[in-house]
Amino acid sequence: MATSALQYAALVLGGAGMVGTVAVTIMPQWRVSAFIGSNIVVFENIWEGLWMNCIRQANIRMQCKIYDSLLALSPDLQASRGLMCAASLLSFLAFMTAILGMKCTRCTGDDDKAKGHILLTAGIMFIITGLVVLIPVSWVANSIIRDFYNPIVDNGQKRELGEALYLGWITALVLLAGGAIFCCASYGNEKSRSYRYSVPSHRTTPKSYHMEKKSPSVYSKSQYV
Repeated sequence: MATSALQYAALVLGGAGMVGTVAVTIMPQWRVSAFIGSNIVVFENIWEGLWMNCIRQANIRMQCKIYDSLLALSPDLQASRGLMCAASLLSFLAFMTAILGMKCTRCTGDDDKAKGHILLTAGIMFIITGLVVLIPVSWVANSIIRDFYNPIVDNGQKRELGEALYLGWITALVLLAGGAIFCCASYGNEKSRSYRYSVPSHRTTPKSYHMEKKSPSVYSKSQYV
């Protein structure tokens, strides 16, 4: 029962991590405009994401434009594109693999050992996905902080951390937690299986008792004389 609860909890975390990964990938709020120094035009917000940049004016009108060229992006955004796309695909594969290893799933049979290996594979995939999400989010955040405190960069070009980065960190933690729980659940599944088959049965049924009692002797009467 406890193993099933762990599996359901890990599946919920994995599903939330998968949705969060896709959301972080498509959100434009990776870099947002910073209102510092002479840059006090607060009615205009600039968002820069992996695929487009958006300008929002007075919280009423927003215009977004897809990047014309991949080479025009900074190296961190170029690498983040590929890593986040890979993380989205990997999270989906991990989620589907986890469904196949659940106890309630019958398409893979009732072999607990095989399901334990499937859950372990799903857990490792979720952990790898969490690390893949964590790398581009932290990389972009480091670039933003470095440019923010660089006196050479003009105030109008400085950016702050956007909502997508905070969501990316939360998503990475959720994926890591879900993967760790899946690994623990697979270990508990293997442990319960080995315990169930290692305990011998000492119960004797009445049928077997009468069979032993009524079993004929292998010796003939002449051999007792």
